[in-house]
Amino acid sequence: MRTEVLGGLVVALALIPEAISFSIIAGVDPAIGLFASFTMAVTIAIVGGRTAMISAATGAVALVIAPLNREHGFGYLVAAVILAGVFQIVLGALGVARLLRFVPRSVMVGFVNALAILVFLAQVPELRDVPWAVYPLVAAGLALMVFFPRATTVVPAPLVSIVILTAITVAAGIAVPTVGDKGTLPSALPVPGLPDVPFTLDTLKTIAPYALAMALVGLMESLMTAKLVDEITDTRSSKTREAVGQGIANIVTGFFGGMGGCAMIGQTMINVKVSGARTRLSTFLAGVFLMVLCIVFGPVVSEIPMAALVAVMVMVCFATFDWHSIAPKTLRRMPAGEITVMVLTVASVVATRNLAVGVIAGSVTAIVIFAKRVAHLANVTSVTDPDGTHVVYSVTGELFFASSNDLVTQFDYAGDPDKVVIDLSSAHIWDASTVAAFDAIETKYARRGKTVEITGLNEHSAHIHRTLSGELSSGH
Repeated sequence: MRTEVLGGLVVALALIPEAISFSIIAGVDPAIGLFASFTMAVTIAIVGGRTAMISAATGAVALVIAPLNREHGFGYLVAAVILAGVFQIVLGALGVARLLRFVPRSVMVGFVNALAILVFLAQVPELRDVPWAVYPLVAAGLALMVFFPRATTVVPAPLVSIVILTAITVAAGIAVPTVGDKGTLPSALPVPGLPDVPFTLDTLKTIAPYALAMALVGLMESLMTAKLVDEITDTRSSKTREAVGQGIANIVTGFFGGMGGCAMIGQTMINVKVSGARTRLSTFLAGVFLMVLCIVFGPVVSEIPMAALVAVMVMVCFATFDWHSIAPKTLRRMPAGEITVMVLTVASVVATRNLAVGVIAGSVTAIVIFAKRVAHLANVTSVTDPDGTHVVYSVTGELFFASSNDLVTQFDYAGDPDKVVIDLSSAHIWDASTVAAFDAIETKYARRGKTVEITGLNEHSAHIHRTLSGELSSGH
């Protein structure tokens, strides 16, 4: 219980400046981002599928909906958040979470490393053009988080670091940027209401593209983060429930006038990896503490130096990054294709600041590399019967569009005897392209008055061949 409560408190403290920053990106009042973080965390703690994962206002969502707010106003932004939640529920019910099975490990490693880099880059502006005292404060915060756990783990080291650095700056009167400099904290709880937009088809057409983009980006980040937490905690979670839960949380957030959000990798790592939280209580309390800190302890929270929170986030970066993946020993043993996918994923995410783009780019690249690799595993060998009456071609490997395209060229149509047997007992037909290739082979032999017999088909291959053979010709 102590771990969960303190973990939630640390996350709440870390959420405040981030939520304010994301509000600025979206072009809304800082209170909007804080309200979104509160409602997202509290709701997802109840309906989400991955325990201890933190959902709140995020930069990715802010980037998606910022143009809508800028061009049409805040009411349309809120309406888009609600519609995005509906899309997420539909996508979750349709089983979009199962698509995670097609995300390779190299993409997952790239995703994690890119997240760590993005979290670090987000701290860089807090270290530019600031008083010199910021740098020793950050160093002191890092030192506290490294060495304090060696004395005791009763209290999370990040919380200790925040409290001590705040006490030092206030007591010594050190002038450094504080949380209060980021924006005004809310003084009351959010009130539910409907978005201030005309409920017409034109409104729906306006918000639908933004809502769909937000739904996809939010689900991508949330499901990938949930998978990462599964691996860290060695537990399983329902990705379908998480997808639906994200939708419900965004709908609730929209009706409370928030800017929407999704899972947050940085705060999740603080909660799970640094603080050691494992239950829904920490997520729920993160949202509750966030509002309590803003409304009740606003003046105190406003005095927290940004240097303390930067130190926490930098520590999160180091804890999140998969250092083993870039070790020379690992790189020497890793296939070049795997390294390429990982590097491309990282580069895409860092360049676009969009996790969805990186995951899609990495996954597509991995599929292409895999297809190219498997295509070379298909092999054709021929044995002519001693009496010269027939020839047997033995085909081995996985036959699909990439590997079957060259099949047609591997037969001696003019020189073979009148009977040709194609043995597929060591092969598997996967798609229509392969069936079309065998149809073409049979046609070429038929033009020379020769017959073809295909044998050794397994049940799945036989079904595809029987269903599609003769039906794929274009007539040319």
